[in-house]
Amino acid sequence: MKSRLISSIIMGLMTINVVVAADNASQRPKLVVGIVVDQLRTDYIEYLQSLFGEKGFRRLMEKGVFVSDLDFNADLRDAASATALLYTGAFPAVNGIAGPETVAADNATIVPTLIDLNSMGNFTRESLSPINLRLSTISDEVAIDGDGLTSVYAIAPDPQQAIIMAGHAGNCALWINDADGQWSSTAWYRDFPQFISRRNRTTPLHKQLDSIRWTPMLRPGLYPGLPATRGEYGFRHTFLDSGRDLYSRFKKSAPVNREVTDVAIDALRELSLGKRPDGIDMLSIGYTAAPWAYAKEGDGRMELQDTYVRLDSQLGRLLDAIDAQVGLENSVIFLSSTGYFNDPSAPAAEFRIPGGDISLKRVESLLNSYLTAKYGNADYVRKVFGNQIYLDHKALAAKTPDINPAIADARDFIVRMSGISDARTLGEILSDLTEEGARIRNSIDPKNAGDIFLTYTPGWNVVDDTRYPSTVSHQRSATAATPFFLMAPGIAPAKIVTPVRAVNIAPTITSTIHIRAPNGATGRPVDF
Repeated sequence: MKSRLISSIIMGLMTINVVVAADNASQRPKLVVGIVVDQLRTDYIEYLQSLFGEKGFRRLMEKGVFVSDLDFNADLRDAASATALLYTGAFPAVNGIAGPETVAADNATIVPTLIDLNSMGNFTRESLSPINLRLSTISDEVAIDGDGLTSVYAIAPDPQQAIIMAGHAGNCALWINDADGQWSSTAWYRDFPQFISRRNRTTPLHKQLDSIRWTPMLRPGLYPGLPATRGEYGFRHTFLDSGRDLYSRFKKSAPVNREVTDVAIDALRELSLGKRPDGIDMLSIGYTAAPWAYAKEGDGRMELQDTYVRLDSQLGRLLDAIDAQVGLENSVIFLSSTGYFNDPSAPAAEFRIPGGDISLKRVESLLNSYLTAKYGNADYVRKVFGNQIYLDHKALAAKTPDINPAIADARDFIVRMSGISDARTLGEILSDLTEEGARIRNSIDPKNAGDIFLTYTPGWNVVDDTRYPSTVSHQRSATAATPFFLMAPGIAPAKIVTPVRAVNIAPTITSTIHIRAPNGATGRPVDF
């Protein structure tokens, strides 16, 4: 009799646990927090894990799903296009964001991809909006699901990343402008939080930068795998000068992540995010884990490790604030890398690694001279932009009835230049059905693309001297695995080592919070 009673009690408890688990799985969260970290690498997270605290990356690993290899299946090299892919679930050809800048069709000038001259700025002269983002985003679907009554905000150092994360229907996108360091937004959004206006008045960045000293957070000898000279002396960076790139440099440094976290925590509290009785609020946050391009002697390895240690600390602060404000059990939190890694450091000449400099202005001049010699005098090259060459179709059409052979001639000429290992026409890319061709095709928007795409030789420096100030980009083709984390009620902790497609992230998040996927999402939800 007693044994049957005990069995009944056990079965009853098991039934209760099953019901509770089912309720947790179907219950909608009060808050969704999306975090996108520029150039975050899986190997550095695992390599530096012993230096982390318990509340940042470790908490995400222990309480959530850790995907060690998020595959973007595209050669994206910037935060804007990667964030757009993550938030729309579609490639640039569909979502319209192939990079932070594009070539204007009317005058061949380089403009922000999200330029919108009809949208005035708040605390900035920048005129930007999500109007050129062609699809809905995770944030948009959260706002639509709440019938416009929920709160959707985005905070990032970069304006275009912030706007993409806020989407079309968000309340506000906030970023640090390069002119004076103010937290800024665009009049596209209906809200500009009072606490941001107050912060710009009372604690603006220009009053803080004089006292910011970026030095190792830990004792220099604790950072592993560094030469003795670096491990002993550490580094010290300040932001004291008043140069035109002061705020741009700060936005690329590890200390900016603290500023972003401060504003994010203020937003949680001041905007009462996650406190409404029904509906889902969303907060998106952009961080950086990019290599420090201004390191002395080109060796920024300690700065990069310190960036991860500091980022781990800021994630701990953020997760603690979410837990205190809403409760982690009432929140869905996802964190993704942008899927690429740009190492700006070139090896010193003493190591004799093959390479050289390739000037984009010289590429433009030589190609135009070649086409002039073959087809007659004209300005055939409209713009050399990054790895794309834009030709003047009208000028070519005036000289030859079929411009495609002329474009092929240009490709054949340019690929012979030192520092260029391959060149493909747009038509060749669109018709290439190989895996390599798919990665290139998935990276471009044919509506705004150039006529010829260049592949620069690794080890060379690409000097963009077509605009002022000129920039130098050191070429490397090596890739690194990039991570994704998801912590949500009803999802058991796990580590997944098999690659997961990045286009699956948006439908996975929306499925987790039980709303519809963005309207252009091509992937399926991942069953974690």
